Amino acid sequence: MRHANSTTRTRQSTGSQSRTRNSNQNYGYVEGSAVRKLQTAPARQERKRPVSRTRSVRRTKIKAVPMNKGYIAVAAVAFVIVCVVLIGYVKLQSDITNHITSISKLESRLNEMRLANDETYTKIMSSIDLEEIKRIAVNELGMKYAKEGQVVEYTGEGNDYVRQYGALPE
Repeated sequence: MRHANSTTRTRQSTGSQSRTRNSNQNYGYVEGSAVRKLQTAPARQERKRPVSRTRSVRRTKIKAVPMNKGYIAVAAVAFVIVCVVLIGYVKLQSDITNHITSISKLESRLNEMRLANDETYTKIMSSIDLEEIKRIAVNELGMKYAKEGQVVEYTGEGNDYVRQYGALPE
């Protein structure tokens, strides 16, 4: 329930309206006869934020102290060493790649040479007529087949061939 006094009191004059507006901006506008008194809260004590900021600044300064000339020199030497090692690694990788390429080229060349050698061997073997060789050996050169007593069998020690350095035992 509203009283007429409360609405008329705030609307009495233009001067009071400007005061009311200013005060309303800060506290809010309340109508009625049961207007509560403004209660202000006790002022809060500020936290010691500047102290914590000061601590963080000190920490930052402490962290920044090791960046002296010696530290920078050691870091630069370490950087140069890492760069040299990486360049060496890349060079080794390049050398390995080049060797693999040359090995594959040599293997393909070896395969080509083997094929050519096999083809040449096949041509030579196909051009040889064993019957013609036998006819020339027997008729023109006077060779004869071995008789039963002329063939001596000898067992070797597992070698692929036998060399005769002296007379065979009978």
